[in-house]
Amino acid sequence: MSAERLGPFLLRQPPGVFPLGEDALRLAAFATVRRSWKVCDLGTGSGCLLLLLSGRATGLDLYGVELDPTAARAARDNLMENGLGGTVWTGDWNTLPGGTGPFDLVVSNPPYFAQGSGASGGPARMEGRDGLESLCRTAARLTRNGGRFALCHRPERLAEVLDVLRAHRLEPKRLAFVKNRADAAPWLFLVEAQKNRKTGLRVEPDVLISAGAALYGR
Repeated sequence: MSAERLGPFLLRQPPGVFPLGEDALRLAAFATVRRSWKVCDLGTGSGCLLLLLSGRATGLDLYGVELDPTAARAARDNLMENGLGGTVWTGDWNTLPGGTGPFDLVVSNPPYFAQGSGASGGPARMEGRDGLESLCRTAARLTRNGGRFALCHRPERLAEVLDVLRAHRLEPKRLAFVKNRADAAPWLFLVEAQKNRKTGLRVEPDVLISAGAALYGR
């Protein structure tokens, strides 16, 4: 069992659960979150995004869904051990109970590789059959009108992600690229969409890992 300190919280990660990564840290710092919002993490793993967001805004109503039973159990334990209430469902995000939501914010650090792409990210990084379509359809169903959906993904799939978001009435409003150095190509992008909002995308300054961008500053 490994442990990571995330601001005021301690994240415990059992063996075999997908580990905390830089992408989750950057997504948690990027997403807009406000006090007492209702938040859902699709594919929550051990619950790291829920803990990180709780370090930025108090009184959040926390929910998560996770396919892997071991990871879902870890997420429940992490919320409980850190004194945070919350609900974590075990199962596919397509099968969430009826009446779930609406949420002010939905977040996801999803699998990056499409089936049949020839890429090898391991089973935890390979999309299910419907891939992005399934993720964005679920996020749109769960998000309130005007609510936000924030996710991270690989730059080579940017056009695809934006297209699928818009197809589900999730209008991309903020975009940022993550780089190791100012002169390096980005290895990650962060995007936040709002449900049923007008067009108008703001491209924000690059997030530089070497610059030690704050994780709790927004």
